[in-house]
Amino acid sequence: MKALAKSFVYAFKGITYCIAHERNMRIHLCFTLFMFGFLTVHDFFEVTRTQFAVLFAVCSSVLALECVNTAVEKTVDLETKEKNPLAAIAKDAAAGAVLVAAIGSVAVGLSILYQPEAFVKMTEYYKENVPVLIALIVSVAAAFVFVFAGPQGIKKFFKKH
Repeated sequence: MKALAKSFVYAFKGITYCIAHERNMRIHLCFTLFMFGFLTVHDFFEVTRTQFAVLFAVCSSVLALECVNTAVEKTVDLETKEKNPLAAIAKDAAAGAVLVAAIGSVAVGLSILYQPEAFVKMTEYYKENVPVLIALIVSVAAAFVFVFAGPQGIKKFFKKH
């Protein structure tokens, strides 16, 4: 049982490393959180349980592949000290796998969430609820800072100020 618990600790360490050090992981994570936030908090979109599961599956596959991409990049960097065309191919192919999954995820999201009436409802809702709109804008700004500064950049900022 102790070994099983340790395996979860190691897995969470890997995920937190990717979030802390990989900008693209933070991008995918923020888009995923915003999308599922809209789907669970508001009833703008009509999504079945099956569609919700499909969205969850494609988003989690992108996040998982981002972790695999990081593992490939770090392993190649560890083993290859100089420029090596095979190392570049391995890293590029791993990044390409993430891109393919991300494009597929966007296509799935568009096919499920392209509901013009939902966007009309959203617009009307935010016009009537300005404080909620402000909260959304603040959360998008915070996500932008999180994505591009990362946890280390945010930590450095607060240490200076």
